Amino acid sequence: MTSDLTNDEIADRLSLFAALLELAESSPFAARAYARAAELIRSTPAPIADLVRQGRVRELRGIGPGIESKLRELVATGEIAELRALQEELPPELVSYGRLHGVSVKRISTIARALGIATVPELQAAVAAGRLREVPGIGPATETAIASALAKPRGDTRGLTVNRSRSLSGEIADAVGGQMAGAARRFAELTSELTVVVPSERPEQTIERFAALPSIVTILERGDRNAVGLTLDGVPVALVVAEPAVFGTELLRATGSPEWVAGLGTLPDAADEESLFAALGLPFCPPELRELAGARPPESLVDLPDIRGDLHCHTTWSDGKATVREMATAARDRGYAYVAICDHTPNVGVVPGLGSDDLRRQGEEIADVNAELAPFRVLRGVECDIRSDGSLDVEDDVLRELDWVQLSLHAGQRRSRDDLTRIVTEAMRHPAVRALSHPTGRILNHRPENALDLDGVFGVAIETGVALEVNGLPDRLDLSAAHTRDALAAGVRIVLNSDAHSTAGLANLELALATARKAGAPVDAVLNTRPLATVVAPR
Repeated sequence: MTSDLTNDEIADRLSLFAALLELAESSPFAARAYARAAELIRSTPAPIADLVRQGRVRELRGIGPGIESKLRELVATGEIAELRALQEELPPELVSYGRLHGVSVKRISTIARALGIATVPELQAAVAAGRLREVPGIGPATETAIASALAKPRGDTRGLTVNRSRSLSGEIADAVGGQMAGAARRFAELTSELTVVVPSERPEQTIERFAALPSIVTILERGDRNAVGLTLDGVPVALVVAEPAVFGTELLRATGSPEWVAGLGTLPDAADEESLFAALGLPFCPPELRELAGARPPESLVDLPDIRGDLHCHTTWSDGKATVREMATAARDRGYAYVAICDHTPNVGVVPGLGSDDLRRQGEEIADVNAELAPFRVLRGVECDIRSDGSLDVEDDVLRELDWVQLSLHAGQRRSRDDLTRIVTEAMRHPAVRALSHPTGRILNHRPENALDLDGVFGVAIETGVALEVNGLPDRLDLSAAHTRDALAAGVRIVLNSDAHSTAGLANLELALATARKAGAPVDAVLNTRPLATVVAPR
């Protein structure tokens, strides 16, 4: 038997395999390898099945012998035996439903095996019949807790970071001919439910197509023009099927927060959002600003063409994946006029850091790259750690040589508010310092903000001219939009940076930009919208 699977069908199988490998806590490297292979196959014009049969599939970069073996099995038999075994061990529908309600993968898989069930209705029936107590290790208290969790409309699960929410909702929207909406379209830091709006005169067919997507493992709710599906990650996806004549109205309603939409009053029917805003007599409001009731875009809202450079990038000198030249070339190709190389210093501890001699040797490499890429400019910079006593992790004579010095606090996050604020503001007063990176130190879903007194930091920033960073790493976005709004109101300058650790990571600056736009940042409040001479001018 041979299979004539399309590239998309092959990619879907590998994507599911990668997701289940991750859930099974197998090698994270294997899971990532299969996920990357799925993306590669999806974007390859040539039929993958033919390449497999011809023994040429390993000509594609990223396809090694292990993945080739699975592809041969899939093309020859139409399935992957290991994937089928994982689906039996970790039934996707139940796993996703359990994750939605905060029940662990291990627990839900144990229940499924013990009771011989694989679907949500079967699980619900088993819970109602009191069959959970038949599962080894589940006593009365645990049974009550699980039943209670599964009865809740939504679990207390962690949200998707903005890169993941936009990628996933965008893929689903493209697959059904619609557009992402909801919190993901507003660039929310974390999103617990995705929304997609589709213009269609055939809602039943659209819902069927949605339900058949590989990323949707089960349908939780279904109406005449709407449905709620569930991804393997346990993330609900709300589908709205709109008549084409009112698509713009439904898209706007599904995008803005309830408070923002209510502030518009009665909405007229419109086929697109531009027509709707015109009918309301309002300027078009970018999705990022559709959060707070009454929010309207400022006249000079910062946008991507305004950005002249990225002032926080890493290289192979510390924990980056690309060289100085590679990062500089990629930044230039994005249309920037300058980029700052800001590798770590030794105090960070968990990754390689550069001492004074290293920074001077790196400076020689930067000079060579500048000679090659002029007039594009690579700035000699550093992400300088703040030591526990508030001193800087680089000697003063080296700091004076650098073009761009930004501070970071990677330790001591649990200090008291007063102590933490004291060491940070003392460090900010150093004459070489130009910016404070990811000021609150948060890691979304993992670490809360530190106790830093931001009002005190704002005051010192204004006093010294030090800018505060909006960091574009998806799991940081620090400062947050709310804190950025406060900083702007206080008169603080901000800088939008990618914190890129690879050439692809330079795109993170767009997430920093979205955060600043959510805060209503005007162009003149953003330091890296300015010419290089202004950026490197003494404080």
